[in-house]
Amino acid sequence: MDRTGTNIDETDKAIIEELQRDGRVPYTRLGAAVGLSEAAARQRVQRLIDSGVMQVVAVTNPLAHGYRRMAMIGVRTEGPTDDIAKTLQAMPDIDYLVVTAGSYDLMAEVVVSDDGALLDLTNRVRAVPGVRTTETFIYLDLVKQTFTWGAH
Repeated sequence: MDRTGTNIDETDKAIIEELQRDGRVPYTRLGAAVGLSEAAARQRVQRLIDSGVMQVVAVTNPLAHGYRRMAMIGVRTEGPTDDIAKTLQAMPDIDYLVVTAGSYDLMAEVVVSDDGALLDLTNRVRAVPGVRTTETFIYLDLVKQTFTWGAH
């Protein structure tokens, strides 16, 4: 059972790995690769999506869409992080948000148009009740980005 509470078996794991290699693979090829019929592969994929185990999405390059600044913002907080995380989660320019153990209580990955937009966002984060400090790590180059974590 995965952390969504859904039972996934070896066939589900194989489907996930095939879709990580090519999210547009036809169900006929997907089924053949994992030992299922086209219809059974389609049903399994839909169950994995409906249960929240996986998503099939297009990954874009932000630099090709006019976004020129990528950064990670480390956030130190006072008290519980739940309400702070909910507030940050609602900010559309925060693409990735995690609660962490270590020097920062939260880490937020952001993609914005320029330094002015980054400053504006940083000021909005700092204004959230419970945020004590922030530290911004500007990305100079995106060397590696992968989404093939595997399902095993």
